[in-house]
Amino acid sequence: MAELKTVKQGLDMTTGSPYGLLLKFSIPLFVGNLFQQLYNTVDSIIVGRFVGTKALAAVGTGFPFMMAMLSIYIGIGIATTVMISQRFGAKNFAAASKVATTVYRVLFSVIPLAIIGFLASGPVLKVLNVPDDGTLSMATIYMQTIMVGSIGMIGFNINAGIMQGLGDSITPVRLLGLSTFLNIVLDIIFVVPMQLGVFGAALATIISQFISWVLGIRHINRTYDYINLKINDLPFEMDLFKEAMRLGLPMAIQNVLFSVGVMVLYSLVNSFGSAFMAGFTGANKIDAFVFMPLQSVANAMTAYTGQNVGARSMDRVRNGLHAGLVLTIVVSMVTAVILYPLADYAMRLFNTDPPVVATGVAYLHRVLPFFPLLATLFVYNSVLRGIGVVLVPMMSSVVGLWLARIPSAYWLANNFGKDNLFFAYAIGWVLGCIISITYFYYGSWERKVFDRFQAEDSKKASGLST
Repeated sequence: MAELKTVKQGLDMTTGSPYGLLLKFSIPLFVGNLFQQLYNTVDSIIVGRFVGTKALAAVGTGFPFMMAMLSIYIGIGIATTVMISQRFGAKNFAAASKVATTVYRVLFSVIPLAIIGFLASGPVLKVLNVPDDGTLSMATIYMQTIMVGSIGMIGFNINAGIMQGLGDSITPVRLLGLSTFLNIVLDIIFVVPMQLGVFGAALATIISQFISWVLGIRHINRTYDYINLKINDLPFEMDLFKEAMRLGLPMAIQNVLFSVGVMVLYSLVNSFGSAFMAGFTGANKIDAFVFMPLQSVANAMTAYTGQNVGARSMDRVRNGLHAGLVLTIVVSMVTAVILYPLADYAMRLFNTDPPVVATGVAYLHRVLPFFPLLATLFVYNSVLRGIGVVLVPMMSSVVGLWLARIPSAYWLANNFGKDNLFFAYAIGWVLGCIISITYFYYGSWERKVFDRFQAEDSKKASGLST
């Protein structure tokens, strides 16, 4: 009876229309991403309006460093969704529970890494050419505070990976909604009347994320009879840990190399001054609203693909790919058309300084028309990850960044002016698409999946089940 109860708690994507399933699963993810972006944006608006341009630049410039430091856990979070969704698709709930507890044992190693990140924040930001005009000190304070509270963010992401793998994309949204509300309230309190500046904005973020993480653990323990996340009782299986590393480590390496590459780009952006940095930061907050629906469908694609690979329904994997492409390309085109003429008005929400607004508009007008390329890249990479192929998405992202976006950004800035360096984004997306699409249609992933099926059958025959 317990298993019947838990299956109803999630969305079984091994039957039914791919379009309907992807929409049903991705809409809550989109709402969740909207909440997340909302409180990131509120951070920037409150800081930009009540603290100033330098504070707005400080909040944005350290983000790639934070992502690099925490990338292994982000990779493990994605691996959790893949591993649990495949076992959910195969209706092997005991194995799904083992994945959850094994991954949670890994989570607590984030503490020493957070200490390293705290100590390294200042020196790294100096290397990034953050101007020492007050921006550097504020960026250091912001990053150090975020690193101290990073366990809440990573814990929440792992909870979301568990729930999404089980077909539940609604509960993470509710928790994000709560986190967003708390973050906005605390932002206003800490920054405006208490005048804590960027420290207050960071403190509001880590408190709200920590509360959502703890509530997520409570929900998982109460909802899924076969999963029990207790800090003092987390069964650990080495085989599952190795699988999580096999899937998560390439994504972690991708995130590290990608984040370092983004830091190189930030160094170029930072070299043009605080106003250019602030405009770039604000524009990134705006284009994230186009990015969100694409990322939501992509995350749904990973869970959808994982479940259908677990159920051995490879035709449904291909049908889901086509549905995902249609959904993301249409959404990216519609949102870009709406946002393009509103770029100036949107930038003025963050800051009204003319140089800041001009930089943000230049970025948006050069990047928005090419978002269908990013949509295509997201979908193919998400399907490959759901299958269990993680090296190719890593290569497409890293190669697209290091061999295309970074060199072309410097070349464009030096030869055509700083505003035109933003065309480098599209150049990187083109190369990434070529790599992922080529592998999907001409690579050996189907043979590897078939070999995995045979290995699973052999384990079942010998009485093993993971």
